[in-house]
Amino acid sequence: MTRITIVTGAAQGIGEAIAYKLSSNGVDVALADLPNKQDTLGKIVETIKGNGCKAIALSCDVSKEDEVKDMVKTTVDTFGGLDIMVANAGIMGYAPILERATNSAGYCISKFGVRALTQTAALEWGQHSITVNAYAPGYIDTPMVAETGGGLHGENFLPLLRNCGLKRLGQPEEIAEVVGFLASEGASYVTGGFTFTKVATSNYCLIDYVKDKL
Repeated sequence: MTRITIVTGAAQGIGEAIAYKLSSNGVDVALADLPNKQDTLGKIVETIKGNGCKAIALSCDVSKEDEVKDMVKTTVDTFGGLDIMVANAGIMGYAPILERATNSAGYCISKFGVRALTQTAALEWGQHSITVNAYAPGYIDTPMVAETGGGLHGENFLPLLRNCGLKRLGQPEEIAEVVGFLASEGASYVTGGFTFTKVATSNYCLIDYVKDKL
């Protein structure tokens, strides 16, 4: 039986790579992103369809509950169900704490909350054979990373690599491989996990970057 997935933040970077990976595994894909990304999203959908797979493009701001509900309903109505949910959408920005917008703290805190939510949902839904896992990719070579802070190139780029064990940014396709496994039958007994796809010492890259800018 063909499985069905929603991938948010699918118009570029990691989300795009995940959509291609899951579709290559025979999964029907609903790609969701913001209204201003629909042209790009449509081109990705056509590429996936050209490879013989089923895909649709959806407009959704995941910070708005009604739009998320509509996204899920449209997916279920179109494909007949939903088996895999990839909550990939995100934002990114750098600023010293005292210069941050008042609402940015909540976003940072939510990243740590995701870990607890992942483990709680895994425990609660395990009785229904539903697995729940999270991935923390770190710095990946995506348009979002490249555009943040005026472009992470040259001197701006070095602080991010200083404490990264592999001394390079990851590629979106490398993260897609991890997600492809977690969404596969091969990971049927993997749940409640929080997968860091980076060397642990790279957790300090952002700290070094901000320190260099102060």
